[in-house]
Amino acid sequence: MNVNDIPVIAIDGPSASGKGTVAQRVAGKLGFHYLDSGALYRLVALAGMRSRVDLADEKVLSDIAARLDVVFVDAEILLGNVNVTDAIRVEACGNVASKVAAYPQVRTALLERQRAFRQLPGLVADGRDMGSVVFPDAILKIFLTASAEARAQRRYKQLMEKGIDANISTLLQDIRERDARDSSRGVAPLRQGVDTRLLDTTSLDIEQAVDSVLKQYAECAKGHL
Repeated sequence: MNVNDIPVIAIDGPSASGKGTVAQRVAGKLGFHYLDSGALYRLVALAGMRSRVDLADEKVLSDIAARLDVVFVDAEILLGNVNVTDAIRVEACGNVASKVAAYPQVRTALLERQRAFRQLPGLVADGRDMGSVVFPDAILKIFLTASAEARAQRRYKQLMEKGIDANISTLLQDIRERDARDSSRGVAPLRQGVDTRLLDTTSLDIEQAVDSVLKQYAECAKGHL
């Protein structure tokens, strides 16, 4: 089978929209592989922060991206054999990752690594440009979003459950700043594509969002038979 015939569900959306949780559960229901593209940018950011390099140096960060020693094992992420699953989820790392993701050389360095996740029987990928740049031929493209307030509440709950201290007002401000930065960057800006379906989860729970994606995928798959 040609690799381009392997089905891909691309789920893009802003920070804290719940796309990662939805994508993971959809992948689990379908028995598909899962790609958390945002984790790759967070890993570059974390590696840069821990190496104390100049985070404004695009060349240095793209070199880090190209030689990233990362392994995904179930729900855990290892960077150089060190478990960084929780470390890449703190807000400071997320904010640096958003800036790192605006560098064209970093995005180029990670492009083929992301495409390599496309394996049988299929892939569910979430991020900012999965449908527009990484997998433009995805069988289903979803733009999953929610109000900034709802996303701040979800991120707050998520962090508190992990024992990470957080402030709801600061989270809301960070989300609005990241939205502005992600949608205005020159390379692969965050926006809903013309061939992408909108899924607003402000008033939906996770299971309802998952069911919606599965239903839409079933319709698309039927149309490709």
